[in-house]
Amino acid sequence: MNVFWFLLLTMAVVVAAVTLAVVGGGTSAVLQEVEPERLTDPLPANRPVGRADIEAMRLPMSVRGYRMADVDEALDRLGAELAERDAHIAELESALAGAQASAVTGPDLFKRPGEPLTGESGKPRDEEDGR
Repeated sequence: MNVFWFLLLTMAVVVAAVTLAVVGGGTSAVLQEVEPERLTDPLPANRPVGRADIEAMRLPMSVRGYRMADVDEALDRLGAELAERDAHIAELESALAGAQASAVTGPDLFKRPGEPLTGESGKPRDEEDGR
């Protein structure tokens, strides 16, 4: 019988505490409004993205994983950076190919100083062109 009174008293205390917390809590909210977590280490806007920037980047978590907007923003930025680097590499490769082509078709590398340039037939180039 003592256990019954102890459980009844404990239940009454818990109900009273919950009632006081809900009714007598005042006008302030129980939980404060918190600003949603945002990307804390954004990619640099004033310089190209480097490996250290990618390794240091931490995407904020949401209820079901990562925040899609932040992931999309980071992937868009990385895609643009890679496209820009690919274009720059292609430009440099074409400039190198042009320089190599002009070096191959340029002056005869094996001629002696003062010797006239010769064409494919062995004659001086001026005679080949008909000059």
